[in-house]
Amino acid sequence: MSEALPESRVGERAWIRSYPAGVPAHIDPHRYRCLIHLLDASCARFRDLPALTSMGVTLTYAALDRLSRRFAAHLQQEGCSKGDRMAIMLPNVLQYPVALFGALRAGMTVVNVNPLYTASELAQELSDSGATAIVVLDHFAHTLERALPGTAVRRVIVTRVADLFPARKRWLVNFLAGRVRRVAPWHIAGASSLRRALARSRTRIAHEMELGPDDVAFLQYTGGTTGRPKGVVLTHGNLVANVEQTTAWVSGALEEGAETVITALPLYHIFALTANLLMFVKLGGNNVLIADPRELRGLIATLRKSRFTAITGVNTLFKALLDAPGFAAVARAGRGRLKIAVAGGMAVERAVAERWQQATGVPLIEGYGLTEASPIVCANRFDITGYTGKIGLPVPSTEVAIFDDHGRALPAGETGEIAVRGPQVMRGYWLAPEETQKALTPDGWLLTGDMGRMDERGYFEFIDRKKEVIVVSGFKAYPAEIEAVARLHPGVSDAAAVGLPDAHSGEAVALAVVRRNSTLTAQALIEHCRQHLTRYKLPHRVVFVDRLPKSAIGKTLRRQVREDMLSRAKSRDDS
Repeated sequence: MSEALPESRVGERAWIRSYPAGVPAHIDPHRYRCLIHLLDASCARFRDLPALTSMGVTLTYAALDRLSRRFAAHLQQEGCSKGDRMAIMLPNVLQYPVALFGALRAGMTVVNVNPLYTASELAQELSDSGATAIVVLDHFAHTLERALPGTAVRRVIVTRVADLFPARKRWLVNFLAGRVRRVAPWHIAGASSLRRALARSRTRIAHEMELGPDDVAFLQYTGGTTGRPKGVVLTHGNLVANVEQTTAWVSGALEEGAETVITALPLYHIFALTANLLMFVKLGGNNVLIADPRELRGLIATLRKSRFTAITGVNTLFKALLDAPGFAAVARAGRGRLKIAVAGGMAVERAVAERWQQATGVPLIEGYGLTEASPIVCANRFDITGYTGKIGLPVPSTEVAIFDDHGRALPAGETGEIAVRGPQVMRGYWLAPEETQKALTPDGWLLTGDMGRMDERGYFEFIDRKKEVIVVSGFKAYPAEIEAVARLHPGVSDAAAVGLPDAHSGEAVALAVVRRNSTLTAQALIEHCRQHLTRYKLPHRVVFVDRLPKSAIGKTLRRQVREDMLSRAKSRDDS
């Protein structure tokens, strides 16, 4: 059982002394009773300002308010009740926020779904969540059709990419979308159209639901990078608190009603959901939605037109932009206009951070969070002058501690498990009391499963996932450190370090590498690593691969890398 920090340590909170001027130590987590009260306040204040832009089409806050109310009225007319779960299986299109806020207005709990799920993955999430309704893009309806049997889903609402566009552009974009990526045939009995549902609800009035901070807003499934995904129960209070914490942190950098943010990360992921959609709605900003950030030519064309002042992303996105033709001109044009660039979701490479700052004149502000904390826990100051290698300071009203294996708080400089306590921490895991008990201590600490340490100024550093630490003859080798060293070699494009069973040392380091230069050999890479790593951290095996398995936001799936390596080894032994 983890112990609470001694009162003297809690009272000190070394990080607060490192806060920027004007950032409060605490926020009011009850400023809004629920996310809908927050939305209503912004729609009233910023009514005529742009809220969302997709493919050159913009919805104002007034339009977002009107359409989300219509969708809520439709759901209530269809018999959806408070607490029912509704899945949303959409990329970053205008329909996503309309469906999201409409479902919340109807008192429903949103289940965010990755549109690229296979039928079996989708069926598992729908069954586990007990979702009774789903909004899906027509491109993915054939997957949904195969996943539906055995689930509780009774209402299927289908939309096309441009359903919220003006008539002429809607026809053209939907036609071109169907030609570029043909929609696989599907048939779902009773499926309805989102566009028609909104049209029929023009005269209906949604019943105002009594929602409070303890009502569940999201079942947000974890990425499953270390095992089967779990549903994280996030309340309206959790999300309101995290939005308040984050807007307090950026208060000196951003201006209400004046910002445009590039939203390239998927909104079904908790990082973009909070840091982009919810936070910029609170600020009265405009979210420029990118449906497919992997299509870099289109992304850069959007960047060129958008006159954006903020952008969020992950290391892989920023790296891809820096390497893409045409981005240098965009970066030059945005100098003096771009205010912040925020990186989360995975560790930022020093080389990427330095290249980004050189290209744009703005540093990458690295932060730290996890689904179970809504997600934002720590962030660097916005007045940093360069790469820090840290995940930053705890945001207001957040306690962070480093625990040893016995749940005791460690002093500054010691490495242990990162633990978090604050109003943004989840209620627990959906229908998983044993998993909840493992993650949440009786006194409210969330055990993150991440290893880190704090310095004397209160800055935290992420080391690695606790479950992915490689133990070699009793010594701990951290994959992230080994991967960072491997990437220093000019012939390496990407790398993933995992532990494989070893008869002599228990585990040994193995390295999967994507080569930038085909002449690179395993021995040359090991010799390179020898210059930077002590002996037990050296890779005993190097495997060259075409690509590494990644999550939806570009995080390397080390568990899958390890399984692939074990499978390769077994095949070699059998032969």
